[in-house]
Amino acid sequence: MASSAAEHDSDDGMDELMDKFKSHSYSNAFKQDNWEEPATQENNVRVCFRLIQEFDKIPMFMKKAPEEIDPHQYPELACLQAMIHDEDRSPEEQAKSLKNEGNAFFQEKNYKKAIVAYTAGLKKKCDDQDLSTVLLTNRAAAHFHLGAQCCIELRNFSEAVQWCDEGLKVYPADKKLQDLRASADKHKRAAERDARKAKVKEKKLHGEKEALLAAIKGRGIKLLQSVDDLSSKEVTGAQVSLDDQGSLHWPVLFLYPEHQQSDFVSAFCESSCFIDHLSVMFGEELPPWDVDRKYHPQNLQLYFEHEQKETLYQVKPETQLLEALQHKRFFVKAGTPSFIVLVKGSSFTKQFLTGKKIQGL
Repeated sequence: MASSAAEHDSDDGMDELMDKFKSHSYSNAFKQDNWEEPATQENNVRVCFRLIQEFDKIPMFMKKAPEEIDPHQYPELACLQAMIHDEDRSPEEQAKSLKNEGNAFFQEKNYKKAIVAYTAGLKKKCDDQDLSTVLLTNRAAAHFHLGAQCCIELRNFSEAVQWCDEGLKVYPADKKLQDLRASADKHKRAAERDARKAKVKEKKLHGEKEALLAAIKGRGIKLLQSVDDLSSKEVTGAQVSLDDQGSLHWPVLFLYPEHQQSDFVSAFCESSCFIDHLSVMFGEELPPWDVDRKYHPQNLQLYFEHEQKETLYQVKPETQLLEALQHKRFFVKAGTPSFIVLVKGSSFTKQFLTGKKIQGL
């Protein structure tokens, strides 16, 4: 009698559900007044797009389940989920549904959700030992995949290989674990190779730096800053270097205070004279800021400034760079020697030199 009443209630519920489907239409679905719109190219594209949108809401045609199931946006999927977790069904049926749900997440490589589903299935405590065994082994496999996946994303490839090896001990025929291990091992080898290259490069750079500092010190050149701040890359984009013949090449800055301008030589060989570069910078074509055409090589005077800015030391244009750098009062600042360039006898030069102590090399 009780069974008959339950069947009656079930039939009434099904009738009510079918009546609702008959009377209720999908939101944003095709309607009777627009399903036969003219077959223009624009309409065809719009129709195809709407078809894809409609199909993507149907569980059977979904390529991937949404992260959160909104009953209003995905009513069919919400209905299926409710059926899976229906407490009126037997523990075996619920556990099997949760196993299938976990398998679906596993196929999508969403191992975290797969573990949740398999765990929920185990909590049903069904009497089917084979099903419980499958849930346990599947959950373990998901754990191995998740562990290896996390390690790969963190670029901890060695640990990822270990996860895969542990998993393959239990599931030696798992193709996904085999592929994952191969990928992790490939990245591990590449990372180790890059680390070796970086170490060799670092050792080479350290050796070059030591040789460079030895060459600077051997010439009696004084640095205003520590040896670790020798690079001038942040200031000028270049730094002192030592060539295969043992010559130093310096980045050198020329300052023109009268016009608030400057020139930069990225690699001034220590054996070159200042006049060599001045003849190039102020040759046939003078800079546009020299409107009075005064900056000719033979009209120029060079100075370097003492670090305390109390004294100017004049440098003859025929002087080699090394001779200037070896002066007892010259200090290299920020890895870049700098020199002031003035025009002989100009009113600005006279004013600029007023009150300053001038000395020669």
